[in-house]
Amino acid sequence: MTAKASPWIRPTVDYGPLAVFFAVYWLSDLMTATLAIMIATAAALALSYLSERRLAPMPLVTAVVVGVFGGLTLWLEDETFFKMKPTIVQVLFAAVLFAGLLFKRPLLKPLLGSAWPLDEAGWNKLSSRFAWFFVAMAGLNEAVWRTQSTDFWVTFKVFGIMGLTFVFVISQVFFMRHHMMNLEEEEQGQGSGGVSD
Repeated sequence: MTAKASPWIRPTVDYGPLAVFFAVYWLSDLMTATLAIMIATAAALALSYLSERRLAPMPLVTAVVVGVFGGLTLWLEDETFFKMKPTIVQVLFAAVLFAGLLFKRPLLKPLLGSAWPLDEAGWNKLSSRFAWFFVAMAGLNEAVWRTQSTDFWVTFKVFGIMGLTFVFVISQVFFMRHHMMNLEEEEQGQGSGGVSD
């Protein structure tokens, strides 16, 4: 029997590396901040594994991309690779969700089903909405880093992407509640259907 993970573990794993990146960037430069987020991401993954005895897919994918593009940035001394990292992550997530829908397997369901119990139509639509959101965020990151200063892009990466993601999730609450109610009605119908007079 494994011990329950502390409630601070997940926020630390999800946001700790970003906080380190932002702080080191403003104290030093992008190259130093890139090295810092690579180390912080590896440490966060190790902490997650030690506390939960498993590695969640999305943080693992993010960590691999951080390692690859951060390494290229430092090796070639070219900021372009690290600035493209959010684009690659968002495109990968979108591609995975679209592939799941193509094979009629909404892949958000195994990831979030315990927190958001939706009916099947709800999972399909939500997966599609998240996939298109990731595509839009990839395009937005490309537009920002190609047209704005590095200072602006760093602020956008740390606060803009997270803020827009939060707003998007909140905007889906009414939609999710509707499909939760549909699921409850379906389950109640199945339960009553098996009872004979």
